[in-house]
Amino acid sequence: MFPKPLSATWAAIATALDNQLWRFALLVAALVLASAPQGGAQSVQAARAPLPSFEVATIKKSRSDESPWGPGFQPGRFMGRDQTINLVIALAYNVYPLRIFGAPGWVNSERYDIQAKESDTTAEELRKLPPAKAMEEQSLLLQSLLAERFGLKVSHQTKELPVYALVVAKGGPKFQEAKPDYKGPDLPWGPGQFTLRNSPMATLVAIMSNQMHRMVVDQTGLKGNYDLTVQWRKDQNMLGMPRASGPDAAPLDSSGPSFSTALQEQLGLKLESTKAPVDVIVIDHIEKPSEN
Repeated sequence: MFPKPLSATWAAIATALDNQLWRFALLVAALVLASAPQGGAQSVQAARAPLPSFEVATIKKSRSDESPWGPGFQPGRFMGRDQTINLVIALAYNVYPLRIFGAPGWVNSERYDIQAKESDTTAEELRKLPPAKAMEEQSLLLQSLLAERFGLKVSHQTKELPVYALVVAKGGPKFQEAKPDYKGPDLPWGPGQFTLRNSPMATLVAIMSNQMHRMVVDQTGLKGNYDLTVQWRKDQNMLGMPRASGPDAAPLDSSGPSFSTALQEQLGLKLESTKAPVDVIVIDHIEKPSEN
């Protein structure tokens, strides 16, 4: 039985969302804020040796009827239930899943339950680090686990890819820079709406990249942290496609603007299709693990 992950700023927001990729987008955003892109083809493992390792790890094909959660860290351990290895790789290398290339099909289809425990010494050292540095060290632990148990070898490459550029629309942004002492109401997250508090553009870009199935790059020039809310048709996703719903689900409201219209009218931002060089992770080798 997996324990419930501990509450934190990102986790608290994530649990309010209705889609696992939304949750992962926020988790990756937290990591990406402190990481800079690396260009050129080079061995990722060569950047640092040796990597720190978990004290013990258990990896099994998922056979659980319980809802998936994670992947994520708790103090002293990493856990994920019913997870694809593609998501774990993305977390380990601080990239969006869209930036992983060369993966065999099973990396995106087969699901695993993973539990990994750090030594008491490592856990204590991580607790003393600033959050960004602790996340960096936790990423290295995951890289080590993937190398040891999946034989993972990857490299960085730069690819010219179709992207959406997020830019400021005519008239300028329609939201304000966050005030450090402001504590606004907890507005709902869900179909057709979300709110960000005291967040940089990187968080918005992370959410949009995962929902729109294409990289979104920030070309707004906005460098601060902001409070913003956007609402659009609840029966459509960001791409304007109908939202999936079960046979017993209540119909969603079909009124309101499309996401692109809401983005411009409510936030003063817009998306432009273009191409840009993107730092990607290429899987050079990976194999299925032996279970334990």
